[in-house]
Amino acid sequence: MRDRPPYPRTRRLRPVLAASCAALLFATGCSFGEPEPDPAGEPPNLPTPSAAASPGGAGQQAVATVLAKGLRVPWGIAFLPNGGALVTERDSGRILQVGPESGPEGLQVRVVQTISDVAAAGEGGLLGIAASPSYDRDRTVFVYYTAEQDNRVAKLQIGGQPTPVLTGIPKANVHNGGGLGFGPDGQLYVSTGDAGERPAAQDVKSLGGKILRITADGKPSAGNPYPGSPVWSLGHRNVQGFAWDEAKRMYAVEFGQNTWDEINQITKGGNYGWPQVEGRAGDKRYTDPLTQWATSDASCSGLAATDRLLVTGCLRGKRLWVMELTDTGTMLGQPSELLTNRYGRLRAVAAAPDGSLWVSTSNHDGRGTPAGDDDRLLRVVFAGGDGGRS
Repeated sequence: MRDRPPYPRTRRLRPVLAASCAALLFATGCSFGEPEPDPAGEPPNLPTPSAAASPGGAGQQAVATVLAKGLRVPWGIAFLPNGGALVTERDSGRILQVGPESGPEGLQVRVVQTISDVAAAGEGGLLGIAASPSYDRDRTVFVYYTAEQDNRVAKLQIGGQPTPVLTGIPKANVHNGGGLGFGPDGQLYVSTGDAGERPAAQDVKSLGGKILRITADGKPSAGNPYPGSPVWSLGHRNVQGFAWDEAKRMYAVEFGQNTWDEINQITKGGNYGWPQVEGRAGDKRYTDPLTQWATSDASCSGLAATDRLLVTGCLRGKRLWVMELTDTGTMLGQPSELLTNRYGRLRAVAAAPDGSLWVSTSNHDGRGTPAGDDDRLLRVVFAGGDGGRS
């Protein structure tokens, strides 16, 4: 099958404010309409964009709006049916609700829970969060966090006591993984790091250096490649972000060591080579990445899929990388970079119900240079160019 865009180049993402179009998109024409209604049926009340459009490759531009300020290492984002989102803070152990209410400064932010047994240290703490697919009925959310002895997944209703459903994931000051999300199959996927123990990534009996697939009760899902095991894929150094495209293909972003960071298409039982391989190897025993970058340009954490695009947020690289997919799930052309050095270190990237992306900064994580209003939560839309949206 020939690599080509999987569907017509429709343009569904909306801008932050139609009135800002002429000022922002100085290099392109303007065809923006009113923002699409949020799930509650009302147009979102969003603040004025904080900066002009940021140019990227192939004529792409991104328009960024600051939705919230003054956060501390926001890590995971889970959208709720009411149009707001739950956001975790790594070091404080707090779960914040952001929106849907808004004010002159942006969306309202309030603390809804603090997970008391979070043992934050180094890269560990309160990490991923996912809302139950049946949240409307069960009000259940899942969190991935570092405890005293391990990394673990727990479920809770906001305000209630967390109940661990999966424990024993290796922990360390580095490489704790932490991604969490429900797949199109309704199963809960969990990404883990090797916790500095490289051989663990190739050991099927270890939960380290893996992508796991479990039920909402923490049991290995039916159909996993290793009977009785939660392991879905192995050979990972440290995966924090993953996402699915419209064809239900899974992708993950991978921290390399000193040479290559990666985007991989994740398949059942796939072996991604760590620690024997970093980047492309051409070795039939391992799956090569779709694309790779020098670690200085990437070190990416969050990943989102929207329409035919994959978008990842980079910490050391201080940018978004944007990739366009073909109908076979390969990459079309070369990645584009956006927002480079505009907001500092970027971590979480999540596809919002209105078609925009929410992106968090991570300048308070001990490796950045915080601005006075850091950390921030951004709303990003694409405009113009073959890989954009308007």
